[in-house]
Amino acid sequence: MLIGVIADTHGLLRPEALDALRGSEHILHAGDVGDTSILDRLREIAPVTAIRGNVDVAGPSSLLPATELIELGGRGIYMLHDRHALDLDPVGAGISAVISGHSHRPGIQWHKGVLYFNPGSAGPRRFSTPVSVGFLEITEAGIEPRLVELMTS
Repeated sequence: MLIGVIADTHGLLRPEALDALRGSEHILHAGDVGDTSILDRLREIAPVTAIRGNVDVAGPSSLLPATELIELGGRGIYMLHDRHALDLDPVGAGISAVISGHSHRPGIQWHKGVLYFNPGSAGPRRFSTPVSVGFLEITEAGIEPRLVELMTS
């Protein structure tokens, strides 16, 4: 199963992000959506699970859940915007992957068999961080994470 992962769009859904996510069977948005019409456009590609981030304080995006636990491809995936706010033990909860955003820094880390994955920011460029999205390929053997830097103008 191919899962597209996006975060920190801040109201900007780049055409490059849409193109990169095509072919995903499910899309996870890890918060700071900024404009829920972004989720509608992502749903044209695949089903979407989204959470709110720290900028999603007004309008429809404020109604998104702060966290989400979803099972995809037989694996438990926990989503929260800021990884530093994690208040559960993923190993004890049987979670295979923790998805976050917030930092705008893409990252792949493994700890005690759990994947900690941040796709980086797909919205407005901030600091010197790349504009990126990510993918999780789920197979019987496990989860294979991948980051994709978007070529933007």
